[in-house]
Amino acid sequence: MYQLLAVCPMGLESIVAKEIRDLGYETRVENGRIYYHGDVEAIALSNLWLRTADRVKLVVGEFEVHTFDDLFEKVKALPWEQFIPADGAFPVQGRSLKSKLHSVPDVQAITKKAIVEKLKQTHQVQGWLDESGVKYPIEVNILKDKALLTIDTSGSGLNKRGYRLAQGEAPIKETLAASLVKLANWTGDTPLIDPFCGSGTIAIEACLIAQNIAPGFNRSFISEQWDFMPDGLYERLRAEADAQADYDKDITIYASDIDPQMIDIAQRNADEVGVGDIIQFEVKDINTLTIEYDGPIGLIGNPPYGERIGDRDEVEEMYRYLGTLLKRNPKLSLYIMTSHKEFEYLVNQKATKRRKLFNGYIETTYYQYWAKQ
Repeated sequence: MYQLLAVCPMGLESIVAKEIRDLGYETRVENGRIYYHGDVEAIALSNLWLRTADRVKLVVGEFEVHTFDDLFEKVKALPWEQFIPADGAFPVQGRSLKSKLHSVPDVQAITKKAIVEKLKQTHQVQGWLDESGVKYPIEVNILKDKALLTIDTSGSGLNKRGYRLAQGEAPIKETLAASLVKLANWTGDTPLIDPFCGSGTIAIEACLIAQNIAPGFNRSFISEQWDFMPDGLYERLRAEADAQADYDKDITIYASDIDPQMIDIAQRNADEVGVGDIIQFEVKDINTLTIEYDGPIGLIGNPPYGERIGDRDEVEEMYRYLGTLLKRNPKLSLYIMTSHKEFEYLVNQKATKRRKLFNGYIETTYYQYWAKQ
């Protein structure tokens, strides 16, 4: 059994933890970190199925550290040989915050040297380690004099699903888009609208959720190449994931944007992942959107925030129109992520629930308006 760590932006810990529990593992939550224990299958399942985590890491050790000598000895004492073979490549990245060992280059260099010494000793290597084999990316993270040593099992971040052929200027990450859908509790049983679809990420992620398609199904992970991962493990789990997908589920998703070029990009991205014939893309101005459907319906969006002075009036008019849509459609549930502090005032209605989220480095609020039952 290994200690594993899923990392995510602040505000999404509960969503990631629920995904991990749904895979069958108990969790312990800290800021931006969800710890759990599992075997090699847990590593593969986590990479294939976690929609809202950024990465899955294998925890090698945690300890208090106050001097560089202490760091060297404690890193060297960890069982690196259990994971890294004699020819393994192990680049070391470092972070240090509010700690006595504040020099990140020194932290990285000493950690690297300690691991080299341990692997030479345990693998009985004379001279240099050639590091010509598979990569095992290591991170040493020191926070308030507590060191955390991990190996990244994902490789590229889990937001890299493999379907985004093109994108606009400021695309929402796939993991955050999936989080917005999860927080809305949308499962595909009611129609969904994204009137600010951009490159189509929210609509595509919603489709993957509704059809129960594993988000990592069409990509590879660095841990697939590791010696201690059983041959064929990922292939078997991909086949099982394929069997669990509900490709024939009847789903209604409308995605629109005022920019025709973005609609072309969104359609191409949706086609790449195989949901281009499900999502109904259209060039449309949000201010002309009407809802003819008289049953429960959801609207999830990441609209422009109006942070540039010239855009502010136009964006505020758009937000007022969202308030109009709410009044006209009592069965509409509205979910909007924005950094605009006056959003509720412009909509002229208090949100049922608010959640602080980060879109990259921008602090936003996810405003949730639940339809009256």
